Amino acid sequence: MTDNASSPSFQLDAFLPYMLNQMAEAVSKGFQDRYQKDFGITRTQWRLLAHLFAEDGLTAKEIGARIHEDKVSISRAVAALEAAGRLVRQQGRKDRRFEELHLTPEGRALFEQLSQMALAYQNDLSDLLGADATQRLRAVLVELLPLLKQRLTGS
Repeated sequence: MTDNASSPSFQLDAFLPYMLNQMAEAVSKGFQDRYQKDFGITRTQWRLLAHLFAEDGLTAKEIGARIHEDKVSISRAVAALEAAGRLVRQQGRKDRRFEELHLTPEGRALFEQLSQMALAYQNDLSDLLGADATQRLRAVLVELLPLLKQRLTGS
C-alpha cells in the first residue's frame, strides 16, 4: 500500500472539477430541502416542471437528456406528476411513437409557486456572495458552459 498523503501534486479539495461539483451539489441540495419540505416533490420532478414550463410538449427522453437524468428516474417523476394531476401525456404531434408531456393548470400553478421560491433562493445566494461576486460568478459560468459543451460535443 502506498502512502499518498505526502504527494503534493494532486489535492482533491483544490481540484477545480471537484470544487465545482461540490458547490453545485450544495446549492442544489439547499434549494431541494426547501421545495421538498413545502411541496413534497423530488429534484427530478422540480426539473421536469421547470423544463415543461419553459417549453411545454417535450418528451421524457428530451428532458432526460437536458437534465442528465436516467430513464428510470424520469419515468418515475413523470408517473408521480401525472398521478398528482400536474402533467398529462399526449401522443406526439411530430412523432407518434413518443409521448409529449404537458403541464396541467395545476402543474403550471405549482411551478409559479416554485419559481418564486427559486428566485428567493437565488437572492439568498446573491446576498451570501455579494452583488459583485455574484455578477463575476455569473459571467464566468456564462462564458465557461458553452465552451465545455462545445468541447464535449466536438462542434
